[in-house]
Amino acid sequence: MSTPTHVPRVRFCPAPSGWLHVGGARTALYNWLHARRRGGAFVFRVEDTDAQRATDESMRGMIDALSFLGLTWDEGPQVGGPFGPYRQSERQALYTAAADLLLASGAAYEAFETPDELREQREAAQAAGRPPGYAGGHRDLTDAQRAAFRAQGRQPVLRLRTPDTGTVEIDDEVRGTVTFDWSEIADFVIRRADGTATYVLANTVDDLAMGITLIARGEDLLSATPRQVLLISRLLAVEDGTSLLARALASAGLDGAPAPARPGYAHLPLLVGDDRKPLSKRHGSVAIDELRRQGFLPETLVNFLALCGWSYDGVTERFTVDELVERFSFDRVGRNPAAFDTDKLRSMNGDRIRDLPVAELAARLEPNLVDAGVLPAAVTADERALLAALTPLVQERIQTLAEAVDLIGFCFADEVAYDEQAVRKHLKGRAGEVLDAAAVALAEVEPWSDGAIMRALDGVAEDLGLGRGKTFQPVRVAVAGSAVSPPLPETLAVLDRATVVDRIRAARPLVAEPQQA
Repeated sequence: MSTPTHVPRVRFCPAPSGWLHVGGARTALYNWLHARRRGGAFVFRVEDTDAQRATDESMRGMIDALSFLGLTWDEGPQVGGPFGPYRQSERQALYTAAADLLLASGAAYEAFETPDELREQREAAQAAGRPPGYAGGHRDLTDAQRAAFRAQGRQPVLRLRTPDTGTVEIDDEVRGTVTFDWSEIADFVIRRADGTATYVLANTVDDLAMGITLIARGEDLLSATPRQVLLISRLLAVEDGTSLLARALASAGLDGAPAPARPGYAHLPLLVGDDRKPLSKRHGSVAIDELRRQGFLPETLVNFLALCGWSYDGVTERFTVDELVERFSFDRVGRNPAAFDTDKLRSMNGDRIRDLPVAELAARLEPNLVDAGVLPAAVTADERALLAALTPLVQERIQTLAEAVDLIGFCFADEVAYDEQAVRKHLKGRAGEVLDAAAVALAEVEPWSDGAIMRALDGVAEDLGLGRGKTFQPVRVAVAGSAVSPPLPETLAVLDRATVVDRIRAARPLVAEPQQA
């Protein structure tokens, strides 16, 4: 199996321990755009080695969220590929083989300190003003010392040796050249005492084995990069014509890229809220699944997330997916934190909703109405026709699909659910006269059209000597149960006459009559 060096291979590798955060979705999007623009491969890899946190429900949620955004993967779960499996829980044999070979080569060593001993070392280092990292006390244990520790029941971790002096430079496509001093990077754990691989080992082994050419991820992982660079050099070291990585793959019985190269890096700016602090739940909805339920269009989210750190000309903000694929490059990604502006997202979504053909918008509204219980799972032809008639009335008034639920849900209900505040505010005083007169007038309207309904209600207002607001609002509350609805005459015209008149009459007992002086 060959992996041409000129074809980019990028990956998105979330841990399935929660829902897909907008920050993770942006990382996936940038990788996907890079691959699509250059005819490369987008690999979806699952980092589920933490059995206590990883769940199948979260895994399904990740898959659903990526699919909702249209970020299809070329290799990964449900698709397969030449370098699978694509779940780290199924690749443990490879990590074990790689760790054993690193130990045998002298690049790694066993360390037996207990958690309490390590804590005491950190506290002592801090008290002395030294860096709190591992001090290397077990770097050069003798066989007798290791045997003595094992006799005490201690299980070792495996640490990779880091250079004592010198620097390492990372050429980052977003941040330029970043330099780290090896003296500040302590020997780090690559295998835990229970035998499981740490993130840095599993991630690095898989990136090489799967031929990943560019690692694009959040800047919070920049500090891990020197460790991975060092580990890469150890894994690619050739002995007797074969790299350590190739021997590990053979030992685990897995296929891998035949000539793995050193991948490049692109570390993306953090997403922040209005307070310029890292984006979290306190800033509102930050999960793609929640934004989907709120009725944000996938094309809006893709467009918006692309702009969270990337810009094309500094002016243009409206892009189709094809336009993003054509224009995206990492050299246009900024280094500063990117603001997740919810108001801007809502505005962009409203603009796209208004641009949709009415029939398409109706089709997109339907799942939201089903999820909200307004429509049944099996939508009837009559319900679909009613939705089609109502859609133009809300298209200019909503910024998310879910907002249509409160605006038109009453049109599909068998009974009106009254908002108590609306009843107290509008069904009082002369509202009883209004409802009595409106029921009579609307029962006789011909034809049953918005224009004729408007004239009838205006006639009621004139006969009672009331303004349009004092007339329309009691009727609206009686029919919709709320003081908010699409334009009243147009909405009533979509409903059948009997429903409208029956609801007006049914609301009459709710009117609070004026108190006698």
